[in-house]
Parts: sequence; C-alpha cells; structure tokens
Amino acid sequence: MTAALIVILALGIMLSALVIAYSSSGSRRTPLPAAGRQRILFPFVAEGLSVDALDCALRLAAAEDATLVPAFLARVSLTLPLQAALPRQGAISLGLQEAIEQRASVFGVPVDARIERGRTHRHALRQAIATERYDQIVIAAAHANGPGVAATDIRWLLDNAPGEIVVLRPKTDTHITPPSRQRSPEPIRGLAAAR
Repeated sequence: MTAALIVILALGIMLSALVIAYSSSGSRRTPLPAAGRQRILFPFVAEGLSVDALDCALRLAAAEDATLVPAFLARVSLTLPLQAALPRQGAISLGLQEAIEQRASVFGVPVDARIERGRTHRHALRQAIATERYDQIVIAAAHANGPGVAATDIRWLLDNAPGEIVVLRPKTDTHITPPSRQRSPEPIRGLAAAR
C-alpha cells in the first residue's frame, strides 16, 4: 500500500513539473479560434493578394478580437468534376495561406483557412457565402489587369452577400505573389512585391 502511494505521489509531482515547464516556456503561438468568436471572411485569388487589403482585414480582426477566414477562390475547369484534384492551385493556395498565417501571427490573429471551389470566382464566392459562417467580409478589388477580384464579381457580392462588406482597392499594386514551384516558399518579408 505504501509503495502504491509513493508511485502515485511521484507521478503527480512529475505531471505538475511538466505543466509548469510547458506554461513557462514562453513560446508564442497564434491563439486558437474561440467558439463564439466573430469571423472575418477574406476571399482571395490565385494571381496574388493585396498586402494592404490583408493588413486591413488583420487590423479589423485584431480590433474586434475576430478570427480571419482566408478563403482561396479556386477555379475549376468545366472539363473537370468540381471536386477534382487541383495540384497546381493547391500548391499556390498553400503558399499564399502560409504567407497569410505568418502575417496574422504578427497581429496575433487566429486563422481558419479555407479553399472554395467554383467554375468562376463568382461561383466560388457564392459557395463561400453559402457555406461559411462569417460576420464581415473584407475583399480586395482588382486594379486594371492586376490581382484581386473583378469589379463585376464585387458588384455581385455587394448585391447578394448578407452582412458587412469592406471592399478595398489599394492605391498601389503591392501584393503577395504565389511562390514559384521551383523554389521553396520564403517568409513574408522575402516575398516579391510587384509595383
């Protein structure tokens, strides 16, 4: 009986030492999304995403203690089933979502990334607003021939999406571009910015 008591006491001491060591490790992680937390939907496209629009969404999320929901709008060709594997777009999406998560960690904003499929960007937007829970949408409108969501799709979104919508068309064309398939993704500081 005494030996069993000593073993239980030793296990308790080891467990409390592990809890203390883990809590004092000082590691900073992006907080996990809370169940009742507000959500900000941030749709973006494969051609790249606006740094200014992303920072706007992250500042808003930080101010409102919200989770950022970046939704990659994947276009699926009519010749393929809607749920077909999209390896090229999947690689682009992962690279851009990784850059978003790095940027979000600086702001202390939790991220819940998504990929929405559609035949067009508008179709993917329709899928996103139908299936995702969100309180606000922040979206980057495209400059002429630049990355972002086309004005016609923005107009459709304004007419059809419920809730608050923030449309940002930054003055400059600074954007995060998809990483090249030949090199590994770099941290956000090293990504090329187009002028």
